[in-house]
Amino acid sequence: MPAATTDGSSDDLHTRAQQSPLASKRAQQGNTPTEANRKGRFGGFFTLGYKEGFSQWWANVPAAAAEHAVLCYVPYLQKPPTHTQTGSAPPSANGSTISVSDDPNKEAVPIRTDSLTDPYGPRQWNSELVKLTGKNRALNEFSVERLGEAKDQNLVMLHGYGAGLGFFYKNFEGLSRVPGWTIFALDLLGMGRSSRPPFRVHSKDRQKSIAEAEDWFVDALEEWRVKRNIDRFTLLGHSLGGYMAVAYALKYPGHLNKLILASPVGIPEDPYAVNAEMPDPSQSTLANEVSQDQEVTTEHTNSNIPDAAKTTGDNNNFMNARSKGQKPDHKDNDNPTNAPRKPLPKWLTYLWDANISPFSIVRWSGPLGPRFVSGWTSRRFSHLPPDEAQALHTYAYSLFRQRGSGEYALAYILAPGAFARSPLIRRIHGVGRQMISLNGTSTSSVAVAQQQRENGLPLVLMYGENDWMDIGGGYTAEQKINEEKERILQTATAEERSNDRGTAKCLIIKKAGHHVYLDGWEEFNEVMRNEMEDVSQHARRNNMPSKGVCP
Repeated sequence: MPAATTDGSSDDLHTRAQQSPLASKRAQQGNTPTEANRKGRFGGFFTLGYKEGFSQWWANVPAAAAEHAVLCYVPYLQKPPTHTQTGSAPPSANGSTISVSDDPNKEAVPIRTDSLTDPYGPRQWNSELVKLTGKNRALNEFSVERLGEAKDQNLVMLHGYGAGLGFFYKNFEGLSRVPGWTIFALDLLGMGRSSRPPFRVHSKDRQKSIAEAEDWFVDALEEWRVKRNIDRFTLLGHSLGGYMAVAYALKYPGHLNKLILASPVGIPEDPYAVNAEMPDPSQSTLANEVSQDQEVTTEHTNSNIPDAAKTTGDNNNFMNARSKGQKPDHKDNDNPTNAPRKPLPKWLTYLWDANISPFSIVRWSGPLGPRFVSGWTSRRFSHLPPDEAQALHTYAYSLFRQRGSGEYALAYILAPGAFARSPLIRRIHGVGRQMISLNGTSTSSVAVAQQQRENGLPLVLMYGENDWMDIGGGYTAEQKINEEKERILQTATAEERSNDRGTAKCLIIKKAGHHVYLDGWEEFNEVMRNEMEDVSQHARRNNMPSKGVCP
């Protein structure tokens, strides 16, 4: 199959993404949105000038080309494979449908790196669109596999709200160094370069509506797993991806070896689930995702978190690391105090309840769209080299302006202020404790006599030490999970105790904010490699391959 590009040439993809008028001008003038030029003529919240914004809007870089440009920064991968079955055409004036192309010329040819050019190779890199059942349902996938060795473990990576798999570009190379592992990064259905079918919730019941919104994503992930013939895997989810990772573990038990949540959204029941005074919005609020400057975040050490708690975890001691509030009290979390909250702006509540996403505003704003997006990207990527920050800005804008789809699930999952309508703290203790059939399948239609309970699941929660997400929710989740394990093991047999794998720990990545995988990518990658090796060692001890025919 020929290489995938907008016209069949991989070089053209790279050129289209890197040589837009805005990109070339910024390359010459050094005008990538950063802290340095925020104080110049682009001062203020939106750092991109009107003229430059119009130039980028006019350049109309396709999402496939923008993704390709970002992946070009993956070490040892000079020309990444990029299928163009979705996102190959610039968005139209009324929004792109991200329709799926069956043209074989738009498929990507896997790229191999050998040991001469890749010190950790040989490895094979691939970009593919995995089609699911139903109309216009497909997931964008980027994968890395090691060659010349047995591959029996799989890592699946899920991005956050409105993002895409390209944001993991700092992690692909580092994580694929672990022997025996294949790395998969997926765009959530209706986001990134996955297909974007219309999102609809049919039920008028509150809980059923929440379940429908969650199922939109987790059912697609489960179908992808079956298509890929993967029995068990390790699941990593960031932010909204972390929320969906928990939802997947609860609905489709028996298929995970480990669950890793990177700054997950939706854990606390409310902003003050640990019975503390309401923090100032600058401490823990969704607005910080836009306003927090990563150049400051990645250079700043949080004095409220002792060094002993960073990366190594807290060993179940809640006083070791807390960025907000005091030591969590399990009883207080079950019955949080009804402290008065600072009211959210009425316009924000109205837009949220009307399910008008921030990306809708980007789409409606036309030539002003790139300027609006720069208000986020200039701060989010301010710690990166200018060329990488520019590529990520273009990539983000190319995704934000696509037709709305999965983004509309947010209002059903989170209430205004970004706290879950069905908080994970109420159910996360059930992860790894669901009933499954004796052959590992779900038990909804299996007789009780043929059921068994999962024997626990290792769960890791990671936060940046300057994370705007409430780290206290992670420690409370850790406590609940470990308490549930103690409760179950009280009546367990000696064999059940020996086989139990349920653990939970909360780790802090130094000098990182909410996007821990990007802000503190070197430490994040090292922590991930250790967790992956732990899975491999357990599998070797128990002779448990992760790949095989699905039940």
